[in-house]
Amino acid sequence: MATKKDPTDLSVEEKLKTLYQLQTTLSGIDEKRALRGELPLEVQDLEDEIAGLTTRIEKIQSEIKDFQAAISMKKGEIQEAQSYVDRYQKQLDEVKNNREYDTLTKEIEYQTLEIQLCEKKIKEAMIRIDERGKDLEQAEALKKDREVALTEKKNELDEIMQETREEEDKLKAKARDLETKIEERLLNSFKRIRKNARNGLGIVYVQRDACGGCFNKIPPQRQLDIKMHKKVIVCEYCGRIMIDPELAGVKIDATTGEEKPKRKRAIRKTTTKKKTEAAAEAPAVPEAEA
Repeated sequence: MATKKDPTDLSVEEKLKTLYQLQTTLSGIDEKRALRGELPLEVQDLEDEIAGLTTRIEKIQSEIKDFQAAISMKKGEIQEAQSYVDRYQKQLDEVKNNREYDTLTKEIEYQTLEIQLCEKKIKEAMIRIDERGKDLEQAEALKKDREVALTEKKNELDEIMQETREEEDKLKAKARDLETKIEERLLNSFKRIRKNARNGLGIVYVQRDACGGCFNKIPPQRQLDIKMHKKVIVCEYCGRIMIDPELAGVKIDATTGEEKPKRKRAIRKTTTKKKTEAAAEAPAVPEAEA
C-alpha cells in the first residue's frame, strides 16, 4: 500500500500545480453558487422580515389582551362603585342629621365620579383596541404576503440548487482532497489572499507579461523566476500567488500579441508606397505643359 506523501515534502512546482488545481475547483464552486444570484439573500431577508412581523403581531395581540383585561377590571370597579351608590342612596332615607346626610352625599358623588372615570377609561381602551386591531390585520396580511413570496423564492432556489447540488458536492469533495495535499501554512495564505480578492482568485498565471489578477506589468526577471518554479512568488501589487501558464496547463497563443503590430506595419508600407507614387506622378504634369 502506497504511503501518502507529506505536503511539506512536495516540490515548489508540485505545490503550485496543486494550488492552481484547488483554485480552479473553488472557482467552479463559485460559479455554481453564482447561478443562485441574489436568491439566498432574498430568502434570508424575507425570513428576517417574517420573523419581525411575527414578533410585531405577538406584541399587538399582547397589547389587545392587556386593554381587554383593563376593560374587565374597570367594569368590575363600576359594579363595585354602583353598589356603593345604591347602598348610600338607601342610607339617605335613614339619616338623622345633616352631618350624616352631607357625608353620604359626598360618598355618592365620589362613587359617581369613579364610575364616570371608569367609563372614560373603558372608552379609551376600546378605541385603542380598535386601532391595534387594524394594525394587527395589516401586519397579518403583510406576513401572509411575505410567506407566499418566501415559498416562491425557496422553491426557485431549491430548483437551482437541485440542478447544481450534485456537481457542487463533487467539486467540494475534490477541493477537500486537494487541501490535504497542500501544507497548512501555504493553504492558509492562499485562503487569506482569496478571501481578500474581489474575484476570489488567490493564484493566477502570467498573461501578456502581466499579473492575471490585477493586470500590472511583471518585470522580466520576476517572470523568469516564476518560470523557474524554484519558489512561491506573489504579485507585488495585489499579493496574489503567481504561476507559469505552462505549469497551470493553460495554452497561450504566442501570435495573439503580434497580429496587431503586423497589420500596423502593412498599413505604414501601403501609405509610404502611395506617397511615393504620388510624388512620382506630381512632376509629370508641368513637364507635359512645358
